[in-house]
Amino acid sequence: MTIDLTLNNGVTMPALGLGVFQSPPEETTNAVEAALATGYRHIDTAAAYGNEREVGEGIRRSGLDRGEVFVETKVWVSDYGYDETLHAWEKAAGKLGLDRLDLLILHQPAPDRFDRTVAAYRALETLLADGRVRAIGVSNFMPHHLDRLLDAVGVVPAVNQVELHPYFTQPEVQAADAAHGIVTQAWSPIGGITFYPGWGEQRRNVMEDPLLAELARAHGRTPAQVMLRWHLQQGRSAIPKSVDPGRIAENFDVFDFDLTDEELARIDGLDAGVRNGPDPDVARPERFAMAIPEA
Repeated sequence: MTIDLTLNNGVTMPALGLGVFQSPPEETTNAVEAALATGYRHIDTAAAYGNEREVGEGIRRSGLDRGEVFVETKVWVSDYGYDETLHAWEKAAGKLGLDRLDLLILHQPAPDRFDRTVAAYRALETLLADGRVRAIGVSNFMPHHLDRLLDAVGVVPAVNQVELHPYFTQPEVQAADAAHGIVTQAWSPIGGITFYPGWGEQRRNVMEDPLLAELARAHGRTPAQVMLRWHLQQGRSAIPKSVDPGRIAENFDVFDFDLTDEELARIDGLDAGVRNGPDPDVARPERFAMAIPEA
């Protein structure tokens, strides 16, 4: 059993996917192959991760039909701009070995060069109209970024991928997404696992939270499984990352138990309002210096 979410254009997307951020290329193919053998049907990658080619190889090795796997990737800011983003699709599709992507999203709002962000999104609209992608979206967009974007484009994003875990629930982002019919997708969904050098070195590890340990014992589960179930029951997509086959399988084993409304509310109450990753409102021009290779 799995859970599918229907996006605002009618496309269905498996709610739980495998993320490959910081997965070394040499380990990514095996991780993707293991995930698909376990039952995952959604893989999330990005141009900036440097492992799109290995994701594609893992999908091919799985033996699954192309239509069975939902493939999501992201355009990096150095490829923002209309023509540049159309070419970014060509690079991503070539590395993945696919002629159509299921979901293509912008990796950051790039607030210091938002005109390029808008141009990039307009390229996504063209790719959608041409059938080269099935759905389009954004990542790390705060409500005011969404407002600026929607004032300038015609297609509402299907997905907004943001940092979201029990210690950082971003209720304002979730509310804005819901108001526009956008699915909120959680990166770092179990918090404290993905590490961003320079951000949050003093953060608490969500995996060690006493409440989550209590709920895990009560349900005969792990804290990670409790957190993933929390996301799914509240209608979010989650993309936990691992290259360990055992952990990959554990993260997928979350479809046969339920948290009560009280338990969900208690997890909500853990929110500390402190992000672990970079602030989307902080301009970082150095990001534009990272060129995405052609092949």
